Amino acid sequence: MKFVCLGYYDDATMEGKTEAEMAGFMEECFAYDDELRRGGHFIGGEALQRAEGAVTLRMKGGQVDVTDGPFAETKEQIGGLLFLEARDLNHAIALMSKHPGVRFGPFEIRPANDEINALIKERDTAAGNT
Repeated sequence: MKFVCLGYYDDATMEGKTEAEMAGFMEECFAYDDELRRGGHFIGGEALQRAEGAVTLRMKGGQVDVTDGPFAETKEQIGGLLFLEARDLNHAIALMSKHPGVRFGPFEIRPANDEINALIKERDTAAGNT
């Protein structure tokens, strides 16, 4: 099964960290990602820029309304996505609970929607975007 793991962070957990400490933390994360790769579990991932650069789209009165920043009013922001292959949700939890990123914020683990993703792949193929 495929899972999308949304990694969150709170700026407060990073306050006071030196550049060397942050580089060391990132290396720990990359090293664990390498472990996931060796086990055939790492499908991919994307890091996101800070939430201050985000916009949120909503429909208001039949028009698209663009708001600066993320949708959620929370201290935790999505920092990145990790795409994971696991036997089931419990296996995904076991794999991600060892990820060093959990020290900086939670991971939300969701099964990928295979049915809709198959439709997306069909459209990509039809459009020549393979």
